[in-house]
Amino acid sequence: MRNALIVIPARMEASRLPGKPMLDIGGEPMIVQVWRRAHEAEVGRVVVATDAEEIAAAVRAVGGEAVMTRKDHVSGSDRVFEAINKVDPEAEADFIVNVQGDLPALDPRLVAACIEPLATKGVHIATLAAEINEASERDNPNVVKVVGTPTNTPGVLRALYFTRATAPFGDGPLYHHIGIYAFRRPALEKYVALKPSALEIRERLEQLRALEDGMRIDVRIVDTVPLGVDTPADLERARKVFENKQQFG
Repeated sequence: MRNALIVIPARMEASRLPGKPMLDIGGEPMIVQVWRRAHEAEVGRVVVATDAEEIAAAVRAVGGEAVMTRKDHVSGSDRVFEAINKVDPEAEADFIVNVQGDLPALDPRLVAACIEPLATKGVHIATLAAEINEASERDNPNVVKVVGTPTNTPGVLRALYFTRATAPFGDGPLYHHIGIYAFRRPALEKYVALKPSALEIRERLEQLRALEDGMRIDVRIVDTVPLGVDTPADLERARKVFENKQQFG
């Protein structure tokens, strides 16, 4: 399962945090910190896909690889697909991992964990989730839940639905979806060719497009949710994480 290509889509336009990829965290631009975490996963080649020369230059300055992509992509998956066709035109990588560019404190082990479900034949896409332990997250529409059924692989669910609602009903755990995806290459090609689906539009969740088309998504359960940086408050939390790392080694 090491024949993977990790792609980190990054663009400068962000409504709540303009220029987000270049914001300083731990003495480096956030996109560089994400690139470092992905590189530390040691599961394959890491490429940043961007539409901004500033981002590409920052990544290349630390020895990373960056590829320029169009500005008009609707989603990160579309940007990832353009990038892999530029950097891997011979399709040598069987698995494509889409890592969000706003996860500077990402545990590198999660990248490897995301690929694991693709060892099962018939799984098109793999992703991650963690059990919800905070009561406030159960009803929070910003915390996307996975509704899944157990598979023959311990710690892996087959996704039946993703929702912003509190689901499923009844006693038992709820799972917080983590937006890192691993695709079989043909599955990514198929996915980006699909039109937005009815439930995707209603829930504002792109992964529902794949489920509505009949694609299989398996979910590896992990024990941590990485801190995503979407707001100024998130940025300060991330900076404190790195300050503590530097302070305590």
